[in-house]
Amino acid sequence: MDWRRNRFVVLAVLSLLVTLTNGATVISAEESLSLRASLNEEPVIGVLAQEMSYSLAAKYEEDYESYIAASYVKFVEGAGARVVPVWINKPREYYENILPNLNGILLPGGATWFNQSNGYADAGRHIYDVAEEINVQGGYFPLWGTCLGFELLTYLAANGDEHRAHCSSNNQALPLDFKPDFRKSRMFAETPDDIVEILASEAVTANFHQFCVTEQNLTAYGLDREWRVMSTNLDWNGFEFISTIEHKFLPFYGIQFHPEKNIYEWVQNKNISHTPNAVKAAQYFADFFVNEARKSGHRFQSEDDIDRHVIYNYPVSFTGLKKSSFEQCYLFEAQRYVERRKKKCNKQKSPDFC
Repeated sequence: MDWRRNRFVVLAVLSLLVTLTNGATVISAEESLSLRASLNEEPVIGVLAQEMSYSLAAKYEEDYESYIAASYVKFVEGAGARVVPVWINKPREYYENILPNLNGILLPGGATWFNQSNGYADAGRHIYDVAEEINVQGGYFPLWGTCLGFELLTYLAANGDEHRAHCSSNNQALPLDFKPDFRKSRMFAETPDDIVEILASEAVTANFHQFCVTEQNLTAYGLDREWRVMSTNLDWNGFEFISTIEHKFLPFYGIQFHPEKNIYEWVQNKNISHTPNAVKAAQYFADFFVNEARKSGHRFQSEDDIDRHVIYNYPVSFTGLKKSSFEQCYLFEAQRYVERRKKKCNKQKSPDFC
């Protein structure tokens, strides 16, 4: 069966199975032990790059094409995984080839637009489709979206229809307003009670977004059939938006806030909580996502192959010195600039170009 043509049939069957099991996955104790024994102890997670933002590009004269904020890399590494940068401006074949080597992908927050050709959203389209195919065909491949990445997940699920609402939630620290049934979700089913108490009662989630997704948006586009809302929040004007979400049948997760900022970003006057409880709660989300990635059996062909792809091949810049909202970023040169430099290197054999 071509799953892409019968996508809704496949998801309907999954929906029926979830309904019959009351939203739970039913496995025996023996199967549970087997699953834990087979967990991937060396997960490798992709972090999607994105176009240089106007403000970041204005701070650098070099011909950079894309970037990844280092806090997202640390977020993944701090939970026990290695990171591979995943490029924008690539054909679908690139994503079809790289995803089977990875154990999950993080779609980071940022300041790009979804209608830019061959950029963040187009790459996200390919990633979403390939990840969905892997899962539907029996594999396990989680996606995690933070802030703009959360919005991108629902944008892609809505087939590229702009469904977001405008809201005002910049420099806003909030507790989560959990739904009564939030414990039925995978994300919070086994969350320790002390973490739930922190998230529910303390202003520890860091919000920086001018767009948001509402429950009305989900219903209007039929997304409520496939996505579960676990918590909401109110912006500075009292406008309600979704703050945590997950796909009902696929291991796709989204959060509107920034747990990586609690641990790794130190720009002042941004209302980011760095209390021990804020850090503890933030770390929970990193651990959850990486533990989801451990369920994936994908692997690179060899350690040498991993070494050619990991983020360690690229320098990190102290962008905080230039008043960026990120303390550190990986800045990636445009391919045309790299090729031009290689030609100069080969022609002049000068260390200035090599």
